[in-house]
Amino acid sequence: MPAQRLALAAATALAALATTLAPASAAPAPPPLDYTALGDSYSAGAFVRPWAAGDGCGRSAVSYPQQTARRLDVRLTDVTCSAAEVRAGVLEPQTELTGPPSVPPKTGWAPRPAQIKAVTATTDLVTLGIGGNSIGFVDIVRKCIEQGIAAFGIGRPCSTHYTRGPGTAWLDGRFTALEADLATALKDIRTRAPHAKVAVVGYPAVVADSTGCSFGEWRRLGTVTKGDMPFLDTLERRVNTLLRTQAQRAGAVYVDTYTSSTGHGVCAGADQRWMYGIKDDLTGSGTQSDPPSGLCRLVPGDGEACTVLHPNLRGTTHQADLVTQALAGLGARRT
Repeated sequence: MPAQRLALAAATALAALATTLAPASAAPAPPPLDYTALGDSYSAGAFVRPWAAGDGCGRSAVSYPQQTARRLDVRLTDVTCSAAEVRAGVLEPQTELTGPPSVPPKTGWAPRPAQIKAVTATTDLVTLGIGGNSIGFVDIVRKCIEQGIAAFGIGRPCSTHYTRGPGTAWLDGRFTALEADLATALKDIRTRAPHAKVAVVGYPAVVADSTGCSFGEWRRLGTVTKGDMPFLDTLERRVNTLLRTQAQRAGAVYVDTYTSSTGHGVCAGADQRWMYGIKDDLTGSGTQSDPPSGLCRLVPGDGEACTVLHPNLRGTTHQADLVTQALAGLGARRT
């Protein structure tokens, strides 16, 4: 019996020692973060193939939210949409949808719900890239094109209209409304997702340098006069300054995509451009096309589609580089 008890004690001791020395079971990996992307066509990656064709928002599979989500291995809810404004798009439903596809179905596009609804208490990361449509950037470019034609490419007719002429009060009113709406949107994001980390994404340079642009070249700025190009750059920088200021006030991170893209705007050489012109060839993989609308068919030039100053594939990848860096700095996984 003593021998049996001794053997039993030895076996028990060895089992305990084996348990002590055994490697601890690996802790389960934390779940990926939930990332919600809000914004307009610059965030949706409009006109970069391949894009979703079913709702008029034109979200690209290689937009910066999509690329960033894959790089950081986070769960993405992408509600970005072409033509979105802060008020009509983020805070309220959006009824104006421009694609691509630029030609809607016969029944039209169904209204899109307010993007802010996609932000919830479980959201960990939010990006917001918005503001250009709120100040009417496309309408302003169209005005500059029309006035450039009337002026035969001479002078600064568009700049004069919006800085000293009848468009001045209109533009100032747009900026005042944008400031208030953006503050509301950032406050609403914080209320809906109090623990989320928020990044406001600025706009990349469109025409920081006009060298290389010629009057009537539709793969660049069409009939915008050389004298009006600095105005468009000033306008964009004014939007970005407002975005940065509101981000700081809301405790959000501001992602500056302008500074590093200044040599890659619409007037840069073809191999250096990160921006589409007014009517340009599409970029991205696949053969997806955008049949022109009636208005687009009136635009001269041999470009494949009316891309109207949006980031091309190089541009969306540049945006993704900076947004990925910003969100990784905020924490890419739960701990």
